[in-house]
Formats: sequence, C-alpha cells, structure tokens
Amino acid sequence: MEHQKTTYEVQLAGIPLRLKTSHDQATVDRLVEMVNEKVQMVTSEQSSLSFQQCLLLASLHLAEDFLKTNKSALLELEAIETQAKSILSDLESSPISRIRVDS
Repeated sequence: MEHQKTTYEVQLAGIPLRLKTSHDQATVDRLVEMVNEKVQMVTSEQSSLSFQQCLLLASLHLAEDFLKTNKSALLELEAIETQAKSILSDLESSPISRIRVDS
C-alpha cells in the first residue's frame, strides 16, 4: 500500500523547489535543514567554487555521512549479533538448560 503523498514548497540552497513525498512536515523540514547546512558549510569553506560545484560537494558530504553512519550501524549490529550468539551458547551449555520438566 502506497502512503499518501503531500506536496511541500521548500527552498534548498536558496532555490525554490516543490517536493512531493509521503514524509511528514517535520521530516521534510529536517531533510531541507540538513541539505542547507551542508551547502552553507561548503560555500563558507570553498568560496572560490561555483554554485554547482558547491552543491555537488555538499552532496558528496551528505553521501559520506550516510556511508559512515551505515557502516557504524552495521558494525554495531554485528557486535550485538556476536554477543547474542555468545549468550545463547552460554545458555544452551549451562547445567540449568539440561533440566527437563515432565508434565
């Protein structure tokens, strides 16, 4: 089932844009804020670049943030899985797990 889509009028890097999305207003606002922050960061650090170059560089920064977050989350999930397997193994090999209750 597809979610209801809403159209939002936003400004990304000073450019008016109409977005049609199933996200709520708060999510759209946060996404726009994140993009605008990256564009502002790049333009303040790289004043010699063209507007298009700044947008591309901001996109690369956002992609880098995504990859770092994704990698970190995967590493944490692997650590949790390893810990869960260790706990399960300990439980299966504990003397109490060998006790059977007959009904």
